[in-house]
Amino acid sequence: MEQTALRPKPMPGQEPDGAAPATEPGPSRPRPHAARRRGRRLLNVLLAGCTGAVLVLSGIGLGAMGATVLGKGGRFAPQGWHSVSLPGPSPAAPSAPAAATLGVQVMDARKPGAVVVGLHVPGPAQAAGLVRGDVLLAFGTTRIDTAADLVRALARTRPGSEVRLTVRHRSGGYEQLTLVPAVAA
Repeated sequence: MEQTALRPKPMPGQEPDGAAPATEPGPSRPRPHAARRRGRRLLNVLLAGCTGAVLVLSGIGLGAMGATVLGKGGRFAPQGWHSVSLPGPSPAAPSAPAAATLGVQVMDARKPGAVVVGLHVPGPAQAAGLVRGDVLLAFGTTRIDTAADLVRALARTRPGSEVRLTVRHRSGGYEQLTLVPAVAA
C-alpha cells in the first residue's frame, strides 16, 4: 500500500493512529525562545517610541527657530491668532517698531554658521540668491556661529537697509551677497 506525502492532520480531540493519549494533564514542554521574543518586541516598541519623540521634538524646534527668524511681529506671532482685525485704523493698537525679516528658516550647522533649511518665496533671501543648504557665516560685520547669532543680528537691523551676507554654498564655494531685510507683516 502506498503512502502519500501529504497526510491529513487529526481532528482536535482525536489521537493519530498508533499514538497513545497523553496521561499527564498540564502544560506541554516549555518554549525557551518565547521570553527572548517578548523581550525583543518590548525593545522594538520602546525604540520606536523614543525615535518618534525625538522626531516630533526636533520638528517643533525647527518650527520655533523659523518663527524666530521671521521676526517678532511676523505672521506667526501668537498675539494675532485670536484677535479679529477690522478694516480701518485701530485706535487701541500701539505703534511698535517694525521688525526685520529675511524670509528664511535656519538651524545650527555642524561647523560654525547657520544652515538655511527653508526659504519663503518670494522673500528677501530668495531675491538675494540664497538656496536651501547654504550656510550663513556673517551678517554684516557680525560673525554667525549659531542660528541664535543670526536672530540677534537680525534684531539689530532696520528693515530696508542693505546688509552683506557671507555664504558658504553646498558645493563649498564662498560668496558675498547683498540682502535687504523686509518688514515682517
